Amino acid sequence: MVQFGDFNRICETVALTICPLVGSPDGIEPDCYSRNVEVAGTLLFQPATLIIHVIALVMTSIMIYHIKSKYTAVGRKEMVMFFYLYMMVTFLELLLVSGIIPTASTVYPYFTAAHVGLITATFWCLLLNGFVGFQLAEDGTPLSLWSIRISSFVVFTAIFFLAIATFKNMAGFNPLKPVALWIVLFVFNGVALAFYVVLQVILVLNTLDDRWPLGDIMFGVAFYVTGQVILYVFSVRICDAAKHYIDGLFFGTICSLLAVMMVYKYWDSITKEDLEFSVGSKQNVWEVKELLGEDELAYNANNQSGFLGVWWILTLGLISHQLEKMMVMVIFHDDE
Repeated sequence: MVQFGDFNRICETVALTICPLVGSPDGIEPDCYSRNVEVAGTLLFQPATLIIHVIALVMTSIMIYHIKSKYTAVGRKEMVMFFYLYMMVTFLELLLVSGIIPTASTVYPYFTAAHVGLITATFWCLLLNGFVGFQLAEDGTPLSLWSIRISSFVVFTAIFFLAIATFKNMAGFNPLKPVALWIVLFVFNGVALAFYVVLQVILVLNTLDDRWPLGDIMFGVAFYVTGQVILYVFSVRICDAAKHYIDGLFFGTICSLLAVMMVYKYWDSITKEDLEFSVGSKQNVWEVKELLGEDELAYNANNQSGFLGVWWILTLGLISHQLEKMMVMVIFHDDE
C-alpha cells in the first residue's frame, strides 16, 4: 500500500528516474524491471520503452507542425509551448531511463532534477492553457504568452532546486523522507490536471454547440488514468508475465503519449481558423446561410460577365503585343 510521502512502495513497483536517489542511501531498486541490451558496447535499459520515447518525439514534432500551420487558431502559440515542454520531458526521460546517463554519474541528480522540474512545468503550462479559451487575456498577445512562459520557468526553477536540495540533503530536505517532492509529483500535478479537465468541460458546455470535444477529454483522461494504474499497480505483474522483456513503464509511456495526443485532438476540434488566411492542409467546411434572390443572382452574373470581358480584352491585347514583337524581329532579321 502506497503511503503519503513515501517512494518505497512506488519504486519497488516501477523504476522511476528519481528512485536511485531517494528512499535509502543506495536508492530503491524495483522488484522486476525490463531486461537490458548491449548496443555498440553501450548497455541500454528499457529498450522497448526507448522505442516508444522515440515514437513520442516524432509524434510530438508532427503535432507541433500541425498546430503551427493553423495560423489563426485560438491559443495556437500558447498550446505549442505545452508540446515543447512535453518533448523536453520525453527526451530527458529517454536519456535517464535508458541508462545513456548512468545512475552512478555525477550529473545524474541534476538531469533528474531537471526532469522532475519539467514534468511539473508541463502540467502547469497545461493548466494555464485551460484558461486561454475563456479569453481572460487575448491569446497570442505578450501578456498571454509571457505570463505562461515566465510562470512555467518559475515553476521549473523552484522544483529543480527542491529536487536538488532533496537529493543532496540540503536546506532541511532529506532524500530518505522526500515528502515535498512526493507532494509535487503526485498532488500538485494531479490537481493541475484535474483543474484543466474541469475548465475544459465548462468551456465546452457553456460556449460550444458541439459536444463531441467532451469525448476527446474523456478519452484523454481514460488514457492517462489507465497508464498510471498500469504503472503503479500492475508493473511487476506485467514484467513477470512478459519474462522481463517489458514492464509497466512501457505501457505507461504509451498511455501518456495517447493522452497528450488527445489533448491535441481536443484543441484541434474546438479551434477554428479564418478561411482567408488558412495555409494548412485541412479543408474547411463551407456552409450556405441563405439562398440568393433573383436580383442578386442577376447582379452577380453581370459582374462575372464584366470580369470575363475584361479578362479576354487583356489576354487578346497581350497576344497581339507579342505578335507585333515577333513581326518586328522577323523584319529586322530579313533586313540583315
